[in-house]
Amino acid sequence: MRVLIATGPTREMIDPVRFISNVSTGLMGFELAKESCRRGYSTTLISGPTVLKASPRIQCVPVVSSLELEKALRKHFRRCDILFMPSAVCDFRPAQVSRRKIKRHSSFTLKLVSTPDLLKKLTREKGGRTVVGFCLETENLLENARRKLSEKKLDFIVANQLGKGNMPFGSLPATVFVLGKNGSFLKLVRASKRKVARKLLDLVINKEK
Repeated sequence: MRVLIATGPTREMIDPVRFISNVSTGLMGFELAKESCRRGYSTTLISGPTVLKASPRIQCVPVVSSLELEKALRKHFRRCDILFMPSAVCDFRPAQVSRRKIKRHSSFTLKLVSTPDLLKKLTREKGGRTVVGFCLETENLLENARRKLSEKKLDFIVANQLGKGNMPFGSLPATVFVLGKNGSFLKLVRASKRKVARKLLDLVINKEK
């Protein structure tokens, strides 16, 4: 079994020293990689900038921007059986990147453009692969998750809600929902990311059998 995982944030550069990003730590992906490796699967981890370190037994591919992530995914996706995509890809990037550090001004306008929907692009070529997406919402969690599950042609989606006492970033336990394209529904209450990783691999491997 060949497992591919993309995790962590992306950084979209404004100039050589400034960027826009998000607060993802990459921990969910690293726990998935650790559990996949523990089960003896061939595991590749594509990670945006993070302080976390993976086992030497895991093939690690570091990336920074959404464009670098797309290139790495295209290279490794065709070789995998399962893709987990907890990667927190920035939805926007600067329309232009300055080659020099931008000097302080009294005001500054930054024009942003959308980054590609990498998961939606990949699933057009998914064939028999199993693809697990992740989403984070601040409202209408299950409605938005079901829509993304269908639109992106995923096999499963892991839905995280931000707020209402739920903090899906970092090492704190959080409540997540796992929805399957066949109508399956799993709620994990106040679960650690390690527990979520184990449950997800159980679900996916049982589907593969």
